[in-house]
Amino acid sequence: MRPGPRNLITDVPGLRVGQAQDRSLQSGVSVLTADAPFTAGVHVMGGAPGTRETDLLAPDKLVTQVDALVLSGGSAFGLDAGSGVADELRAQGRGFAVGDQRVPIVPGAILFDLLNGGDKAWTHNPYAALGRAALRAAGAEVALGSYGAGTGALVAGLRGGIGSASAILPDGTTIGALVAVNALGAVTVGESGHFHAAACEFGAEFGGLGMAPQAAFDPTALPPLKTSQPGEATTIAIVATDAALDKAGCTRLAIAAHDGMARAIWPSHTPLDGDLVFAAATGARRLADPVADAVLLGHAAALCLARAIARGVHAAAPGGALPAWSERFAAA
Repeated sequence: MRPGPRNLITDVPGLRVGQAQDRSLQSGVSVLTADAPFTAGVHVMGGAPGTRETDLLAPDKLVTQVDALVLSGGSAFGLDAGSGVADELRAQGRGFAVGDQRVPIVPGAILFDLLNGGDKAWTHNPYAALGRAALRAAGAEVALGSYGAGTGALVAGLRGGIGSASAILPDGTTIGALVAVNALGAVTVGESGHFHAAACEFGAEFGGLGMAPQAAFDPTALPPLKTSQPGEATTIAIVATDAALDKAGCTRLAIAAHDGMARAIWPSHTPLDGDLVFAAATGARRLADPVADAVLLGHAAALCLARAIARGVHAAAPGGALPAWSERFAAA
């Protein structure tokens, strides 16, 4: 297993990511889309989620494919980003055909970034416009750190951010992750700059510091948390592959990917987080062994998500309500 050429979720052929952000707002939107609809599933493990159209991703629901997946800041206001994405897709002639109408299918999830120091005194909800701009910007490159849905994200003691990573499996199947890291818990170990996800790192993709010294890590201690208020955290993610998976297979992939969140964030999946993972499959590559290959895909999804979480925090830019990783640890 090795990273793809970009080490981004867009290493999965056919996928594109667009991002838009408002620096004064300290918030933004990230969108995953493709030239053709794709299969998707979702799994929620946090206690405070905020979502749009996730019920239709259940395996027993009618719609089998989606046109885009949206990750947004803004708490409940950010759900409007999905409307902007749907409006732009409809203008492009995309969507589920119902008679002579097209209805874009755009599930989404939001994180809470309303108390990060940005100007939130808007008179008109800005997220639909941000969603539309993000879709228009969709391409192969993904800026990491303080962009898109990660613009104003925070974790315990540090700025959060948008992260991505990919892996190519021995049979050529590609899998990748995109994540907006805004967790209640800590992504680094104790007072050090070492990442909890260090065991998953390829090369020096998030600093190459390796595992934290044993003295820096007390597994029995609860690390300092970002907040103690309900709804003020959440890590939202997408894992994607070119494997042929149905909605049930995508749901299982999303469940497996949550292991990566638990490896990278201490603690994760708390009652105060809205931790959620979407899974997407373009269907370009058939699984030779539906059981064994599904196990490997789930393992790779968890690894990619853990790496993406660390990469997002590692790449965060200075200038937010909390210091960026580079401000605290890059010179250490």
